[in-house]
Amino acid sequence: MSTEDETSRGVGNSASQQASEERQPPLPSDGLIILPVRGAVLFPNLIAPFAIGRPRSVAAIQQAIREERQIGIVMQRDPEAEEPGPDDLYGVGTVANIVRYITAPDGSHHIVAQGVERMRVLDYFPGTPFPVARVLRLPESETRSSEIEARFLHLQGQALEAVNLLPQRPPELVAAIQSAASPSALADLAAGYMDVSAERRQEILETIDLAARMEKVSRLLAERIEVLRITQEIGRQTKASFDERQREAVLREQMAAIQRELGEGEGKGREIAELSEAIAKAEMPKEVEEQARKELRRYERLPEAAGESGMIRTYLDWLIELPWKAPDDRPIDIAEARRILDEDHFGLEKIKTRIVEYLAVRKLAPNGKAPILCFTGPPGVGKTSLGQSIARAMDRPFVRVSLGGVHDEAEIRGHRRTYVGALPGNIIQGIRKAGSRGCVMMLDEIDKMGRGVQGDPSAAMLEVLDPEQNATFRDNYLGVPFDLSRVAFIATANMLDTIPGPLRDRMEIISLAGYTEGEKLEIASRYLVRRQLEANGLTAEQAAIDTEALRLIIRDYTREAGVRGLEREIGRALRHAAVTIADGSATGVRIGVDRLVEVLGPPRFENEVAMRTSVPGVATGLAWTPVGGDILFIEATRTPGKGSFILTGQLGDVMRESAQAALSLVKSRAGSLGVDASLFEKSDIHVHVPAGATPKDGPSAGVAMYTALASLLTDRTVRSDTAMTGEISLRGLVLPVGGIKEKVVAAAAAGLKRVMLPARNRRDWDEIPPDARDRLEFIWLERVDDAIEAALDPVEHEAAAE
Repeated sequence: MSTEDETSRGVGNSASQQASEERQPPLPSDGLIILPVRGAVLFPNLIAPFAIGRPRSVAAIQQAIREERQIGIVMQRDPEAEEPGPDDLYGVGTVANIVRYITAPDGSHHIVAQGVERMRVLDYFPGTPFPVARVLRLPESETRSSEIEARFLHLQGQALEAVNLLPQRPPELVAAIQSAASPSALADLAAGYMDVSAERRQEILETIDLAARMEKVSRLLAERIEVLRITQEIGRQTKASFDERQREAVLREQMAAIQRELGEGEGKGREIAELSEAIAKAEMPKEVEEQARKELRRYERLPEAAGESGMIRTYLDWLIELPWKAPDDRPIDIAEARRILDEDHFGLEKIKTRIVEYLAVRKLAPNGKAPILCFTGPPGVGKTSLGQSIARAMDRPFVRVSLGGVHDEAEIRGHRRTYVGALPGNIIQGIRKAGSRGCVMMLDEIDKMGRGVQGDPSAAMLEVLDPEQNATFRDNYLGVPFDLSRVAFIATANMLDTIPGPLRDRMEIISLAGYTEGEKLEIASRYLVRRQLEANGLTAEQAAIDTEALRLIIRDYTREAGVRGLEREIGRALRHAAVTIADGSATGVRIGVDRLVEVLGPPRFENEVAMRTSVPGVATGLAWTPVGGDILFIEATRTPGKGSFILTGQLGDVMRESAQAALSLVKSRAGSLGVDASLFEKSDIHVHVPAGATPKDGPSAGVAMYTALASLLTDRTVRSDTAMTGEISLRGLVLPVGGIKEKVVAAAAAGLKRVMLPARNRRDWDEIPPDARDRLEFIWLERVDDAIEAALDPVEHEAAAE
């Protein structure tokens, strides 16, 4: 082959260069010049360009051109090797003819080579200036069996399919595949033009057996066809999406132009873009985001003057501002939680222990279904502040939802958007205010929800407080599910009777009794005085209240289970001090016992127990009320008459039945009590419970009724330091009652010394505060005879009889 004319400028024309080439020793006649190449494989019958950069390779190519010799193209094993030796080259390559040799203006060298046939390197000749090897040529077999013919047709179909899937398919390649004369030529053509790694091409080149080679090429083509199909599908989808966005952009621009011509929608495009961006940033669930985008498209189409436009905008604002993102799981420090509870609340040890247990379970199972705590007790005992302490301990935002007086189901579930002025329910509003789905939500006064013609809100609360359902809570206004499962719900109530059974069943009830005098004194000293000093702009140096004065305020100016009234009285005292300091009369005021009457006026409560029980027929009972325990006086008197029994004092049916049972029991035991039976026929008996304007009812006044009647008929007074509670049976048994803790605390607060309780209420002993246990003597009653023996004072009357 002659390439002298085309390559003369690449070889060089200097005399010294020619002399050097003439002195070069002749190459072995049976040797083949080897050209190492990086990352490239040349197949027989294919033409490919190669860049020549190494001096040895340039010399080898120039020598082959001068001698019109073929070369062997062999791929390096390591592309980084600069001077590859025999071990750095693969053992199988391709015999090739040099079609063209070019030296570029920048001095680089290039050749175009055409593959002839496969060859295997046997060994390399030593001492040559460039690699020269003895090779074994591997011509293709022309035998075409039926299997080869079938593989040929299958391979040809695969190659055409692969080419047709290319984005820009060269027509000459399709023609070459269709005109392939032999199976080996087709296999090499397909392998040469496939986009596969050089190593896989070398593997095909080294496969001498034609059937095996065609099988490998067929597998590679199958893989490539699948990739090209997926690529084509992705490209088609991308183009369709782009076309749709482009079309939408054009339509939006046209709509904006129309609105500008009509004088409408100025700036609305920017508003729509901002809303769309806000929806993307809100991290809504897929269903919610689809709803938001649907409403956004409606909003975009509506003119600003349309009434529905404002409604949709408000709805979109609600969806965007709600915290859809899952809250971060903040670790709960149990030791810190104990410290916070002790810092915020005095006493309540059992309740604090239960709260710590609740927090420990929350820490170990943050995604578990924790119970709904419901704090019940009188006003002012710290139910709401306990919820705030739990929020501090959990390091979560706190939000309070007041349910008192709610009688419309829409207050919980929200109003439907078809109504003017519709809003989400209180639950969703609270979540938005807290800014997190992991907040602590206080459901305050859950016992004061009503029921009206608009539905039953307590029934709507069933879904809110049920861990099995609230993960998909659906507010009527939103119309999409909202996950409430991560909200820590805490409820408060004054009494349980008004809470429906199914709703009460979803909560764990934790009762808070009233405080004793000692506990109130500690609470006032630690918290209330400091809080009222701050509220009235005073410092501890400017105003102070003596401990004994605080004790007197507790005893004579307040009579409550909690400390709310106590705080008000402390505030009154400090406001008096503030006036003195503000007008310059003094720089510091200390309020002692001697100044209380001047500051707060005369005492409101006196020890009326001794005064009221100083005559026969008066007994002191204990009652439970929604605002804590209280003492109750039962008064009985006898007048001449015809045996009538009169009950007054706004008594309920249960209490009337207790009075009737007490009278029947006294009649049946007249002999043992020393009462003349004829008195019942000649006298009218009147039982009165003072404070007649206040309705009173309950099953715990039976013992007090019996004791008052026995005291009246036996003319023996009831001990003034003793109070009692318990129901009675007609057989004379004392039956257990509820509210023991509240009743005992009320007795201690009233200054009583002895309390008579049903023996079967010993089970409630642990609930009684330790301070009340230490201050009171407890008498446990099995039968009414025990009550008579312990309550009536016989001393004075026995002396008179003597």
